[in-house]
Amino acid sequence: MRRLKRAAAGLMALAMIVGMSACGKTGEKEQKTDTVKTADGKEVEVKVFSAFFAVPGNEVEEGNVVQDKIAEKIGAKCEMEWLVGQTAEEAIGVMIAGGEYPDFVDASSGMKSMVDAGAFIAIDELWDNYPNIKNFYTEAEWNSIRAEDGHIYIIPQFGKTWDHDTTCVHNDEAFWIQTRVLKWAGYPKIETLDEYFDLIERYIEANPTMPDGTPNIGYEILCDDWRYFCLENAPFFLDGYPNDGCCIVDRDTHQAIDYNTTDTAKRYFKKLNEEYKKGIVDQETFTMKYDAYISKLSTGRVCGMVDQHWDFNDAELAIKADGNLDDCTYVPVGITIDKGVEEHWHANPALDVSNGVGITVSCKDPEGAMKFMNDLLDPEILTLRNWGIEGVNYNKGEDGVFTRTEEMRANANEQTYINKNLCPYAYFPNYSNGMDHDGVNGCDANHQATEFYESLNDEIKECFDAYGVKTYVEMLNAAPENEAWYPMWSYSNALTTDTPEGLVWTEMANVKHEYLPKVCIADDFDSAWNEYLTEYKNKCDVDGTLLPAFNKEIQRRIDVAAGK
Repeated sequence: MRRLKRAAAGLMALAMIVGMSACGKTGEKEQKTDTVKTADGKEVEVKVFSAFFAVPGNEVEEGNVVQDKIAEKIGAKCEMEWLVGQTAEEAIGVMIAGGEYPDFVDASSGMKSMVDAGAFIAIDELWDNYPNIKNFYTEAEWNSIRAEDGHIYIIPQFGKTWDHDTTCVHNDEAFWIQTRVLKWAGYPKIETLDEYFDLIERYIEANPTMPDGTPNIGYEILCDDWRYFCLENAPFFLDGYPNDGCCIVDRDTHQAIDYNTTDTAKRYFKKLNEEYKKGIVDQETFTMKYDAYISKLSTGRVCGMVDQHWDFNDAELAIKADGNLDDCTYVPVGITIDKGVEEHWHANPALDVSNGVGITVSCKDPEGAMKFMNDLLDPEILTLRNWGIEGVNYNKGEDGVFTRTEEMRANANEQTYINKNLCPYAYFPNYSNGMDHDGVNGCDANHQATEFYESLNDEIKECFDAYGVKTYVEMLNAAPENEAWYPMWSYSNALTTDTPEGLVWTEMANVKHEYLPKVCIADDFDSAWNEYLTEYKNKCDVDGTLLPAFNKEIQRRIDVAAGK
């Protein structure tokens, strides 16, 4: 049955991809075009490109106001499709097998397969006429993105800062907890894993249900597919290390350490086991798919979880849009395994060279595609992407400062409104941190400190005031400067089974996927933990193969940073 489902999904994906490719070709003769209406009612012809992003996403509806406004100004738009019902590897595999692609692709974890298949054109052979693209990264940064043949095939889209860091939202991983739980306890200082779960336990005991009688859920764990990082990677954070993702890197010796087998890892999973037995951890959590997870969070019933903020943002938007769940909004708490361990949950923006958007060999107008991305980085267009339309989505004061009304703020949090009216072109290159190019405002409302605070509901403001902060970021320690090797997840994300270390990495994921949920629900934790470690060590040559590969890459990055 599973094979039949995957085959059906593959056929659906192939049909989608062929359709998108055809859209980009118009009978193999010319680029597809469309018309958009200007403010004065005139119709303007624009080019229409196609894109596939191998991640879940929200559709931009036909006639989207900001998308059409951008198209009117730059003469082009893009029809975007997102991953549905498959893994990224499956969807990209279908594309490669068919040899037909949309104009743009972000292949996610299928990126290396796309590059190896020769599916992308070399961007650096075209970019001299497109300075916004060529200057998007420094020469050193572009060098780190280059493929083995020396060419640039993808543009990493995220984490690029204009001028200086203005982050207000902690978009990274954390232990999250609802403001209602903190308020009930008098806004206590929470420093350790034990304190975090103790608070949730006490809250659930005193408040077993929502006002409508539905049961509260103490803690949720997302384990679906690649998102199982919500279960498995907390140990290195709890030991005070930043998000290198695949390993701990000793700051003194520059040697990689396997966080999966540390004493902290055992203590963390034992705690999850205890909380599961107490009923604090949702009993359905280890069989739950991503959509069900987002659905449960959206109800406001879930008191806490570990996750990346971007991963549950749709649930947060639903909570904000509800109007009756203001005290169910999440804030991050920077906990560690023991008091005295300095936490590093928040990180400065980092360049992920393992992934990005590229122009495919099926694109009939590569120059036009380059111009489209280049134009999306023009200052006026960046403001449209990130703020919307002046007078509709934000107001501009005499001092040049952008503000929003309560209605504008509500619209910005309502997904139906967003789909019809706003178009950030989120998976194309953007300055997602720092300032707007006007030098006055933040790049978007979430990076505009005054507007950001005013946009918060009263429950969040009360919480922040209690802790003496104004932003989510200030709930955590300030981020240290990124080390030369950071982030190591950009290395592990690019591993494939074509190498010995890639094989070990894949087997590690398989073992953890299978055994860690069992460890969390086992009647006898110690026996289950020992069984997991035995299987892990027997099947995964971490010490002999993977850690040496990590160490080699760490040193390579240190040498590159030193100009060697």
